[in-house]
Amino acid sequence: MKENKRKIVIAVTALNAIDSPGPGVAVIRSIRECNDFDVRIIGLSYESLEPGLYMHDLVDKTYQIPYPTAGTDALLSRLQYIHEKENLELIIPNFDAELFNFIKLRDTLKKMGIATFMPDLEQFEARDKIKLLDFGKKHGFDVPEDKIIHEFRELAKIEEDFEFPLVVKGKFYDAIIANTMEQAEKAYYKILSKWGLPIIVQEFIKGTEINIAALGDGEGNAISVIPMRKLYITDKGKAWAGITLDDETYIELARKFIQVTKWRGGCELEVMLSNDGKPYIMEVNPRFPAWIYLTAASGQNQPANLVKMALGQKVEPFKDYEVGKIFVRYAWDLITDIREFQKISGNGEL
Repeated sequence: MKENKRKIVIAVTALNAIDSPGPGVAVIRSIRECNDFDVRIIGLSYESLEPGLYMHDLVDKTYQIPYPTAGTDALLSRLQYIHEKENLELIIPNFDAELFNFIKLRDTLKKMGIATFMPDLEQFEARDKIKLLDFGKKHGFDVPEDKIIHEFRELAKIEEDFEFPLVVKGKFYDAIIANTMEQAEKAYYKILSKWGLPIIVQEFIKGTEINIAALGDGEGNAISVIPMRKLYITDKGKAWAGITLDDETYIELARKFIQVTKWRGGCELEVMLSNDGKPYIMEVNPRFPAWIYLTAASGQNQPANLVKMALGQKVEPFKDYEVGKIFVRYAWDLITDIREFQKISGNGEL
């Protein structure tokens, strides 16, 4: 007798599977691998050439949504239209820049019958890059020293507080290592043009970079923690290959973070293990990382378990995962038709 699976309609953002990929495609792959439900996946896109749009084996239907800068009213209006067509049951946003709007709409979406499983505004803002140093001092985490730059002239004084190299960061994305003041100035303008002010200048920590994918239940419990070491890094600093690690130091670090924040949903801790053995938290990304499919492949399917918790199911914390599991990202020419491109560009739907 065939088992009856729960049917569920899930909307997922961040379908840009490019050289600096969004997590959306990996999140969808993970959910589709779970045998506990039968899913219809609705893609939410910002651009007409996001590759996930055209991956019809993963995404059943795609709608364009307004850029985060358009605000909550524009987003809500579009989501109401999509909901009327698709009867959405869950939305999983995967971009830092869009999370604020989705968090603000969480209660409204809930009244519409659409679940989410995200951090609340307090949790979201506490780990912000601009506040990370204060957060670390408050809770006893090692965090690099930093300075928030609101205008260019502040950058000229940076040598008074930092030695080179240092790291110049955007408020949402991008981090550039600068070895000289000239490089720092170039990095400042490059990030300013993309993400605006403020800009963060951070102490450079030499060591081994570790990324940790974690899933919290909103009550202080870590449902899943998977640490990964980058084996190959792109010129944008993104992991193109990585391997799961067995190290209790990183697992306890993530558990402590989730405990003190009562984090709800997925997150990624970017950690630098310094040469003297200190694990510095460099960033906390408030959503799943692009390499999240590695958690499913290692035995702890974080996106699928987020879905279960969003639907009100009780999920027990995982204990084991496969150590030494490697992911290697690759490029693939996805072929589509001009008519599909015209549909999404002209009608906002595919």
